[in-house]
Order: sequence, then C-alpha cells, then structure tokens
Amino acid sequence: MKIKKGDEVVVIAGKDKGATGKVILADPKRERVVVEGVNMVKRHSKETNSGPRGAKEGGVVTKEGPIDVSNVMLLENGKRTRVGYRINEDGTKVRISRRTGKEI
Repeated sequence: MKIKKGDEVVVIAGKDKGATGKVILADPKRERVVVEGVNMVKRHSKETNSGPRGAKEGGVVTKEGPIDVSNVMLLENGKRTRVGYRINEDGTKVRISRRTGKEI
C-alpha cells in the first residue's frame, strides 16, 4: 500500500470528495485508511462502570470511519500526486512523487 500513516491526502471519490486530511491509521491487510475529519460515523456506546477508574460515559460518539485506499490520493505542496518507488544505490527502497520525482 502506497499511503502511510501521517501522509497528507485528498479524497477523490465518495461523499467526502475534495476533503483533505492527515492519515490517522493505515490498514494494508484490508486496504483501508482512516483520515481525520473524513467519513464521520456515529457510534452508540453503553455506559459502563467496570472498576473504580474504568467509569465510561455512555452516549453517541462521532468518529472517523475507514475508507478504501483507492479513494484517496497523496498531496504534495497542495497538489495531488501519484506515488512510485525507486531503489537507491545503497539498496533502500524509497517512495517518490510521480509529479516531481522527489522523495516523499
């Protein structure tokens, strides 16, 4: 997967098309990413009282949901770019921007 945690991305498809944000979580196994402020979903949580410090308040919590990695694109200097790979002379594999050719 070419998108990593901490990357700045833009959503290119779906209900949040055009939104930008930082990747909070990347799940390569399911090919999903969680982007801050994108795909906000509501979860109902039950009030729990499991222990003296484990008291949790119940209610409706709004948080980010995962979206498919194919629906986001990396941002570089405010512009969308594709991601490629290059192998350096010392044998290390680095991500590069297809727009500029620079390392990400």
